[in-house]
Amino acid sequence: MRGSLAELEAVLAVSSQGGFRAAARELGISSSSLSQQIASLETRMGVRLFNRSTRSVVLSAAGEQFVASVGPALEAIRNAVEHVDEHRAEATGTLRINTSVGATRMVLTPLILEYMRRNPQMAVEIVTEGALVDVNAKGFDAGIRIREAVPPDMVVVPIGDSIRPTIVGSVEYFRRHGRPELPADLQNHMCIRARMASGAIYRWEFERRGESFALDVPGKLVLDDSDLMLRAARDGAGLAYLNEWQVADDIAEGRLEQVLADWTPPYPGLCLYYPGRRNLPAKLRRFVNLIHESRESSDLGRSV
Repeated sequence: MRGSLAELEAVLAVSSQGGFRAAARELGISSSSLSQQIASLETRMGVRLFNRSTRSVVLSAAGEQFVASVGPALEAIRNAVEHVDEHRAEATGTLRINTSVGATRMVLTPLILEYMRRNPQMAVEIVTEGALVDVNAKGFDAGIRIREAVPPDMVVVPIGDSIRPTIVGSVEYFRRHGRPELPADLQNHMCIRARMASGAIYRWEFERRGESFALDVPGKLVLDDSDLMLRAARDGAGLAYLNEWQVADDIAEGRLEQVLADWTPPYPGLCLYYPGRRNLPAKLRRFVNLIHESRESSDLGRSV
């Protein structure tokens, strides 16, 4: 008659989420595995905990009583496990994160390498992809993306400050072609265009005094990597639309100059995201704690 902790967690997840699909996402398992766990528990107990229909999954009277009794006990167990884990000298295993190349450049030194320094028994695997993936289905512990790209059903942990896009060109380019004073002037310039992971060409975004719009700028050079765009801009191939942190050194050292600065306001920056789970794995919890610590000290904001 004894149910495993996984089965008890499954019952509570379905109860709180109101369905198997959402509960499976929260627990990080498949819907079929979740259904099997609950069916196994119900069979052994000889009572149905949920009344199922094609439209809904609701607790039975027995299920309501069971959840009311088991819930507080499981919460106490979770807290006990977490407290013990905090006293463990070393974390072990592999932390798998899905992100983009640009985001990796921003967080590699202040977060990833610092995490490994603090947890020498941990391995970290970073997989960079332009397109978003289902981090849960693909076996990742978490993802790192800009806030607006994160799926709405994820737990979100802000990483750094906002990100400001910057339009830059080389001194030689501006000597030959002049400087645009308004976004509309870009129609008379050579722009280095960006192809997104979806295959679409990125439209440069502008905003000022409540007016916002996007432009499909002209240009013969199309690239799908920001480092290549930066290199092309340095060589005078045209104007590039890049993040401020990426071009800060070039601007400071005079290799590039910025234009249309008052038309490119900041937008929400990077964040860590992961499926909601009752028991956050220790390896991920330690990474989340490092992010909070970095934000509080402001070191991360200065680094990126």
